[in-house]
Amino acid sequence: MLESADKANILKKYGSKAGDSGSAAVQIALMTARLNQLTGHFKTHVKDHHSRRGLFKLVGRRRRLLNYLHRQDPDAYLKLIQDLEIRK
Repeated sequence: MLESADKANILKKYGSKAGDSGSAAVQIALMTARLNQLTGHFKTHVKDHHSRRGLFKLVGRRRRLLNYLHRQDPDAYLKLIQDLEIRK
């Protein structure tokens, strides 16, 4: 799980206003942080297949949100994937 301080920093950086945790950009940034954390977990726990399924579900959910953001605001989408270093 993400630390509260890390989550607050992400909300402050990508949120459009205080307390904004529902916008697509914030959700994508939170999922990316969680995915990075899980990737590190799998480097030490190679055979953790149950958590790997959760990782794949999280990747799919982030992909759908990225597609939504790309349709709604292409400029924000490009800025976000460059900032988060997500390859498309």
